[in-house]
Amino acid sequence: MTELVETITARGHENVRAEHASTFEVTTDDWLTPAGDCILAVEADATPRTFDRDFKEACRSHDATITATLTVEGPSRAHEETIVGSGHPDLTLIDDRSAVARTSTYVDDRTVMVDADGAAADLDRDLVDALADGAPCTLRLAVDA
Repeated sequence: MTELVETITARGHENVRAEHASTFEVTTDDWLTPAGDCILAVEADATPRTFDRDFKEACRSHDATITATLTVEGPSRAHEETIVGSGHPDLTLIDDRSAVARTSTYVDDRTVMVDADGAAADLDRDLVDALADGAPCTLRLAVDA
């Protein structure tokens, strides 16, 4: 099997709270209100629309396992969290603004994985604090094809 990877680079924001129990999101927006409790990072440099065609096709399988690795460069050390989810035949992967991982099976144009084993609220609080301080982060999405 071949691992296909998409990488999104973004940065944290002072309003990152990471309190949402069923999703996490990165967005191309350069702002974030306190109500955006699933958003982990802003100013993302890639979106589902920009993902490679082969990556998208691999994600559209019920058998696909998608691994999201979030790496945050904190002031004193790097933090890393991994969340594993599934693909789904209904993934369109066409949104040009944000990427969302979900613990449910709900799918819309922003969804990059379903049945995730974690969400924003499950992340290590030191990682979240680093994001709230504006730390740079990388979201690596990997799927086996």
